[in-house]
Amino acid sequence: MGPLKGADHRVVGGVAIDVVRTGAARVKRVVYPVGFRWSKDMQPVVGTALCQHAHVGFLARGEFHIQYADGQVEQFVAPQAVAIAPGHDGWVVGEEPAVLIEFDFEGETVQRLGLPTR
Repeated sequence: MGPLKGADHRVVGGVAIDVVRTGAARVKRVVYPVGFRWSKDMQPVVGTALCQHAHVGFLARGEFHIQYADGQVEQFVAPQAVAIAPGHDGWVVGEEPAVLIEFDFEGETVQRLGLPTR
């Protein structure tokens, strides 16, 4: 997968993230590697018990599962639209990276997109 034109590229917890500003929003290509699990790979970097970001977009490749604090599990298999509220763990399923094309408004994503708060 080549670089995303005009993107700010970084790798955090083994996850490759390309971010492009588009008006008041950001478009991101997030590549979660095989074997990735938020609680194992990102929690030590971020320091919170669960991921506190909302994720809204399109799973273009792979399979990803999430689990909320109340135990509810959601499964996403490409190609599929994705809307994940804050307060979750997540992991890649199978032998293929998960590629998420995500849209966000930084700290205002939940409110601006009408997602539930958990």
